[in-house]
Amino acid sequence: MFKSIFTNSFGILISRILGFIRDLLTASALGANIYSDIFFIAFKLPNLFRRIFAEGAFTQVFIPAFARTKHKAVFSANIFLIFFSIILLITLLVNLLPALFTKTIAVGFSEESIEIAAPYVAINFWYLPLIFTMTFLSGILQYKNHFATTAFSTALLNLSLIAAIYLSHNKEQAEIVYYLSYGVVIGGLLQLIVHLIAMQQLGLFRLIVGGFKYLRVKSQSIKRDTKKFSSNFLPAMWGNSTAQVSAFLDTLLASFLVTGSISYLYYANRIFQLPLALFAIATSIALFPKISRYLKLHDEEKAKENLQKAFWFLSFVLTASSIGGIVLAHEITWLLFERGAFSTTDTSNTTAVLQMYMIGLLPFGLAKLFSLWLYAKEMQMKAAKIATVSLLVYILLALSLIQPLGVAGLALASTIGGMSSFVFTIKVFGFSDFMKIIYSKNSVILLVSAIVFTVVLLTLKSFLIP
Repeated sequence: MFKSIFTNSFGILISRILGFIRDLLTASALGANIYSDIFFIAFKLPNLFRRIFAEGAFTQVFIPAFARTKHKAVFSANIFLIFFSIILLITLLVNLLPALFTKTIAVGFSEESIEIAAPYVAINFWYLPLIFTMTFLSGILQYKNHFATTAFSTALLNLSLIAAIYLSHNKEQAEIVYYLSYGVVIGGLLQLIVHLIAMQQLGLFRLIVGGFKYLRVKSQSIKRDTKKFSSNFLPAMWGNSTAQVSAFLDTLLASFLVTGSISYLYYANRIFQLPLALFAIATSIALFPKISRYLKLHDEEKAKENLQKAFWFLSFVLTASSIGGIVLAHEITWLLFERGAFSTTDTSNTTAVLQMYMIGLLPFGLAKLFSLWLYAKEMQMKAAKIATVSLLVYILLALSLIQPLGVAGLALASTIGGMSSFVFTIKVFGFSDFMKIIYSKNSVILLVSAIVFTVVLLTLKSFLIP
């Protein structure tokens, strides 16, 4: 398990380092203004659909279904055709009516800003069909215990965007956003190509080709599997989409605040996502196929044993990351972004948002881990109900906190929503089973380590003068 986690973590680390270089260059080129807001909105819309359709819900339902079905080739071909057709249709609609879709995610924008943003949204959306195809292939690769290609491929998107910024040096900001938008599409194409190469090298193309070849002949044999997949996908899609809906609402509400608020959320969230992706998401990706297999074989004890190891690993690394992120938020933001068009005021505003996000890092990560149990046991409806309650908590708090705290209030609302998700997920998993994991000497070690680490960082901070 830990070998797979290391592979995912190392790949994500490389990608995130390149991502931070990309963000550093973007912040320097665009700063935090209307054009940076426009690009982040244009890129956010396909990412919203990607996370709903492709990465989250699709993978969490596809891998257990793929493990269960006796007709893997035909089943996978059928699922791919259904989803690719839907995603391609959405992409075409966005390109036909870009202004309408832009307005849905940036309600606070003026008509002039929406008109400027619409062409960029249309270009960026072509990333979605490319990345869905890549995600479909990565699901098959993960089932075969091949994680490296997917883990490292995101680096190609960041390299493409870095190249776009380099090529657009000294150009007008509107033109820079065009370069970045085409860089997104090229990055998606590169990600797809490396997955196709991995499929070829592992001899898995026969599975795909055979599935399409015999799909019409054997369609009846997968009817039951497809029906079950569909019934599980809809609640899984909603369960996964609530996090994206809250991000969508963040952007929508931030568009009513001072110019740059959308960018503050973006830059702070990028820092927050580093430890979340590096540890929680990497662990979840590596663990999910194993848990699905153990539960398929009715070996629940072995599945829980793996879950317990992952729990303590995440508890230590995410606690350390949370403390570091809260105590050194200003220094981190200053070091990464304050240059060029990114001002001292931008640093202060981004710092406040980052601290609110980092409070929720541990519960977010653990909720991600334990939700795997629900999805592996095909309890998608339970997960959807938990996600709905958490979203409602977020909405109520966001509307309550936006006036007194501004953009930082939106981040705090998101954090508390994540905490509620963790509590409800543990309730379904079983408090008694959870307490069995908690009751060990690791709890004392974790508490003492957290206190010592906090003292060390506060001492270090007193010597740092940005």
